[in-house]
Amino acid sequence: MPADSTQIHNIGYRHYDGQRLGRAYATRSLFSQSLRGAYGLGRSAKSKVLPMILFGVMCAPALIMVAVAVATKANDLPVDYTRYAIVLQAVISLYLAAQAPQTVSRDLRFKTVPLYFSRPIERVDYVRAKFAALSSALFILTAAPLIVLYTGALLAKLDFADQTKGFAQGLVSVALLSVLFAGIALLISAVTPRRGLGIAAVIAVLTISYGAVSTVQAIADEQGSGSAIGWLGLFSPITLIDGVQTAFLGATSAFPGEEGPSTGAGVVYVLVTLALIAGSYAGLLRRYRKAGL
Repeated sequence: MPADSTQIHNIGYRHYDGQRLGRAYATRSLFSQSLRGAYGLGRSAKSKVLPMILFGVMCAPALIMVAVAVATKANDLPVDYTRYAIVLQAVISLYLAAQAPQTVSRDLRFKTVPLYFSRPIERVDYVRAKFAALSSALFILTAAPLIVLYTGALLAKLDFADQTKGFAQGLVSVALLSVLFAGIALLISAVTPRRGLGIAAVIAVLTISYGAVSTVQAIADEQGSGSAIGWLGLFSPITLIDGVQTAFLGATSAFPGEEGPSTGAGVVYVLVTLALIAGSYAGLLRRYRKAGL
């Protein structure tokens, strides 16, 4: 090669002079990506099928109730706002069993968590973003049918004040349910990185515990132990929510004989609920303390 055609190319690293968006932006991006992923958005078509079907299943009964209320000019809705999520708790459990492992266990199973921590994002940011994303996704799932019910109630010209009060109580209830259930499901999924085990474990904790508690409550009701029914509700996530909304949100209890907890016992329900939420969050922080190693 002739000497005059020789060239030296500088292919070294160049200094970045652009804007550095920092931890807050990275955390918001992780939250947005996780929330979209909970409904299959930004993923393959088959990833959208199950969450969208479950979303439709959650809203379909509300649409039917609204249609009946409008057509028959009913004086009230067939189901209270605070009762709707309790009735459809099986759908909620299936949604969490499918989406909680997808939210966290994939990163653990494929060992991509250290890539997140190589950026200006810390473990507490990762946990906070994932926790908030799944809680928000579950709130969307549970609040959407309440919006349908409320809209239908106004179209049916039901009492505005009563419906607005019930709607607000329902939103508070599903917000608390969303945070509690998301925390439990995320912790279970983080402890069991294999998706199949995570799905089974989430279903077992949310659904089987409810069935077991309901069975024991029914036995206690038949034996006349009404005082024990309220305390038994402390041992299942869905009955915890039922107890809280019965004691403080004016809801009708789904316990046998409608033996919901009193206001005093309701304080215990609130404390146990908050302890489970805080414990789930602390457990996730502890789990990800070693995730990058």
